[in-house]
Parts: sequence; C-alpha cells; structure tokens
Amino acid sequence: FVVWTYTMFLPSLSPDILQTAWAMNGPFGLSWLRPQSMFGIDGLDPVVHAVLWSLLLNTVAFFLGSILSQPLPLERLQAVQFIAAFERPGNIRGWQSGQAEPEDLLLMAQRILGPKEAQRVFQTAAQNQGKEGYLPAATPAFLNALERRLAGSVGSATAHAMIGKMVGGEAVTVEDLMAVVDETAQIKEYSVQLETKSEELAETASQLRDVNEKLVQLSVQKDGFLGQISHELRTPMTSIKSFSEILQDSKLSQKDRKHFEGIINTEAERLTRLLDDLLDLSVLENGHAAIELQNGTLKSVLDRAVLASHLGNALTLKRSETAEDVRITTDLERLAQVFINLISNAKKYCDSDAPALTIRVQRFEKGLDVDFIDNGSGIPKAKRNLVFEKFARASDQAHAGSAGLGLAICREIMKNLGGTVQYLPGQKGTAFRVRLPQNKAVDSGQ
Repeated sequence: FVVWTYTMFLPSLSPDILQTAWAMNGPFGLSWLRPQSMFGIDGLDPVVHAVLWSLLLNTVAFFLGSILSQPLPLERLQAVQFIAAFERPGNIRGWQSGQAEPEDLLLMAQRILGPKEAQRVFQTAAQNQGKEGYLPAATPAFLNALERRLAGSVGSATAHAMIGKMVGGEAVTVEDLMAVVDETAQIKEYSVQLETKSEELAETASQLRDVNEKLVQLSVQKDGFLGQISHELRTPMTSIKSFSEILQDSKLSQKDRKHFEGIINTEAERLTRLLDDLLDLSVLENGHAAIELQNGTLKSVLDRAVLASHLGNALTLKRSETAEDVRITTDLERLAQVFINLISNAKKYCDSDAPALTIRVQRFEKGLDVDFIDNGSGIPKAKRNLVFEKFARASDQAHAGSAGLGLAICREIMKNLGGTVQYLPGQKGTAFRVRLPQNKAVDSGQ
C-alpha cells in the first residue's frame, strides 16, 4: 500500500498540491527516490514500475519474516494438512458408519476403563441391541455412547481421536490434535497437583500421628502426676498430722519433742515448695509474672547458681571465666533460677562414674547461648519431647524426688524473658541450651 501510494497516487496529484520539483528530482534532492524511477530504473510504464517494487518489497519482507520467526505448533500441523490435503478424507463430525470390529473397540475400552467396567458397558449395549454376549454392533449410536463414556476418563478430544482412528471413517483434524495436547497438559498439571496434595496430606497425617502420640504420652503423664501429686501432698500432711498428735503427749522428753518438731518443719517446707512451684508455674503461664530488669554479668549469675546448688564433690564443673565475662540486662533472679534448676538436674540425674558438667558460653550476632552439658547417658529418645512438659520426668518417678515442674518453669521463665531453653540432641550426655536475645546480652567492653 505504501509503495502504490508513493509511486502511483502522489505523482497523479496536481502541481498545486505536490511540488513538481519534489516529484521530478526526488525528496530532499535524492534522485534515486523519484516516485516513477526508483533506484534509477527509467522507461517503465508507471503501473509496471509500481507492481515491480510492490512485489519485490513484499517478497523480501515475507522472506525475512519467515526466516526470523518460528512457527507455532498449530502452524506446523496446518502446514502438514495443507501439503497432504488430498491424502486425507474430509472431516465430518459424528459417526456415519462404523468399520471397526467390536473386538478391537472392546480391547481399547478395557485398557482405558478396566476389564469389568468395559465389559459391563459393552454387554449393556449388546442387550439394548437384542444381542447376547459382550459384542454389540458398531452402530453410530453405540460409537457416540462409547465416545462419551471414554471421554470421562481420557478427555473428549482424545476419545474422539482414538475412535476415529479405529473406525477409519473419521479424520483427525488439527484442532482435534491440539485439543488432545491441551487435555494431556491439563492431566499432567492435575497429576502434579494431586501428587503435591498427596504429599501435603501425608505430611499432615504424619504430624497428626506425632501430635496424637504426644497427647497419649501427656495423658499418661497427667495420670502419673495425679497419683504423684496426691502422694506428694498426702505424705507431708500425714507426717505433720501424725507428729502433731504425738507432740500433744506431755510425757515426751525434750529431745524427742525437738526431733518431732524438726520433722514437722521439714515436711511443711516440702509441702510449701511444692505449692510454690505450682503457683509460680501458673503465674508464668498466664503472663502475670513481674519481670525486674537489672544489669549484671553472666559470670555473677552462674556463680550464684552454682553456690545455691550445693554441689560439693558430687559434680565437677568445667567453666570458662573469660567467655562468661558478658554484661547482661535481664531479670537476674529469674535467670539464676533457670541455671540452678539445670545444674541441680545434672547433679541429680548424671549417672557417670565421675559426674561432670560443662558450662559453655557462645556469642553470636543475635544473642548469647549458655550450654549445660553433662557426661551421663542422656535422656531416652522416647522422653525427649516431654522433658519441658509439666509433671514430666526423665527418670523413674520413684527416684525423682520432685513433682517434675522444674523444666516447665524454666521454659516459662525464658519465654517471659524473651529467650528460650531447649534440649540439644546429638550430644554425649544430657545437654540444654539457654538462649538470651541480643538486647539481653551486651559485651563487657561496651
């Protein structure tokens, strides 16, 4: 259109509209761009001249466009159809006549629907036609019904293409092939989605099994706690009641009276500690505990915890005073309570011939880790998930000597202080890590 406008239409305008010098000498004085003698070709009829350049430029543009672009899959299939146009019958949607054998159709249906379902479909069709057995006549009605039945399993395009190929009276068009490709892509996508959902469900089922096992274990722990807490409360109360009745006897000597009073005091303190632990845990869990921030050093808190644990010769400590020289801002009393519990547990439960506890301090960019690692046999794997639960014990209740609230209290204290306490698997012996956040641990040099 541009060539015809430039070479035929513009020169035909009157000189008043188009300057004669432009038409005779070319635009901007470029003589090789004159409308009726482009590139120096003179002497041709204007129509022939325009046709020559129009066809030439269009042919070059078509050739360059074909070389620089890639055909789409649909275009490739259309090209094959165009080249072999006389080798294929015309596409007639629907089944006019069936040339396929019923046995072949049954074999194909069995591979898609399964033997039982395919035989049921064919037997029903045969009965409707008044025949016995599994082989109905390949009528257009039966072929349409079979195509609809197969479409539910492999897609409508695939079912039509398969029956058309077997019958021979129906050509498979490019659109049919592209529909088969689309259905195959959708099936693959659905398969991937189903596989992903299956993996998610399997993972969820595994998590639910773990939660269920934990709930069962917690239920057992709860039942054990009810029996243990009843025993813990009944024992001191019984002792206090019994010895109080004995003290009412005025015939007791001063020595016996003092002895019984000491027993009553000890049992009362034991009962008080148990009730204090239960009350303290309840306050911490509800977030009502008062946190008093103080400045101090990690070493001083550890020294206080070691002194309060009354280790004596029962446990050997391994520490690094240089690493412990860190200033911290937190509730020092509560943090010392956590350290006391961990050190006392190591003293109580470490079953090594030469019990030892290593306190290791590590700094990192987000805070401070304090590890407590003993050289015992460690906590059994089955009980590791419950060590921080209320009333749980790592060892037999008969030898525990407490209600199993210590680590649960430690967990709640660290949660209120903005840190964590966790069990470290993979260590030789029992290992716990207390993590203080960055704003609670400050280098002593700052």
